[in-house]
Amino acid sequence: MRVAVFSSKPYDRDFLDAANNGRHVFVYIEPRLDAYTAYAANDAQAVCAFVNDHLDAQTLDVLARQGVRLVTLRCAGFNQVDLAAAKSLGITVARVPEYSPHSVAEHAVALMLTLNRKIHRASARVREGNFSLDGLLGFDMHRKTVGVVGTGKIGLIVARIMAGFGCKVLAYDPYPNADCVAAGASYVTLPELLCGSDIVSLHCPLTPDTHHLIDEAAVRQMRHGAMLINISRGAVVDTRALIRGLKSGAIGSLGLDVYEEEENLFFQDLSNTLINDDVFARLLTFPNVVITGHQGFFTEDAMTEIAKVTVENITQFEETGLVLYPVSVERLV
Repeated sequence: MRVAVFSSKPYDRDFLDAANNGRHVFVYIEPRLDAYTAYAANDAQAVCAFVNDHLDAQTLDVLARQGVRLVTLRCAGFNQVDLAAAKSLGITVARVPEYSPHSVAEHAVALMLTLNRKIHRASARVREGNFSLDGLLGFDMHRKTVGVVGTGKIGLIVARIMAGFGCKVLAYDPYPNADCVAAGASYVTLPELLCGSDIVSLHCPLTPDTHHLIDEAAVRQMRHGAMLINISRGAVVDTRALIRGLKSGAIGSLGLDVYEEEENLFFQDLSNTLINDDVFARLLTFPNVVITGHQGFFTEDAMTEIAKVTVENITQFEETGLVLYPVSVERLV
């Protein structure tokens, strides 16, 4: 099949080409997919999209009129796709349901450790010849309480890691995971988790129910000075509420690998560009905030698995008209 790969970077080409082994024709397109760039998929039977591509009804209509019958996502999330429109247009949607939950979970813990021990500030100081320890005081993770919101595969691994640190683990999820209980976590309500945790780590998908799950009211419920980590989806938190929480000291430190408006920032080099996002710029002024550019998934192991499953979805569709890991409106009911 001829596949138009949007939002593609050199590393995407490397891993997809290795997994493809010449079977399909990949056309790599750097811009994000939207209703305007969709015309670049001309002559393709499938498109391969990423987290910040726009697969709304208008984009899908353009793709369908060009003969595209498959959208394969090289990610687990699918909130960027209008599934009802895809169904009406006869477009099959596939995804990579999991790749390396360890990569994302370990990145969450890396953010916790960085914020706690002020690694980002210490490293910058040493490079300037400043070896003072003032302002770098941290705390023992041992015996602290960590709240894990969302206990799927990633949240479960975070719970296990934090239990290994000797932390007490609280968990919140509408669908409790017996493996998480076996790891030592205790399920509580969200307000109980927020007020009882020294560290809150978010690992839930973005749905209408989780949009701005951490809002002004939730920040007020948090233990004063607690650490908050978001490595799920940007809109799970209300960024402006977080800024107010940081200013008041309600949030003691903040680690983000995702951001509500990241599509105009992440996965590109803007080092010589003025960033016009005032909310993001405000976040960067806080010394107790660490932001990474949606790199939690970015390990060799995860990229290999993403490419492998993406190619398998395409091959299965070419051979049978079905995919290994479909996403549809019916499956969400």
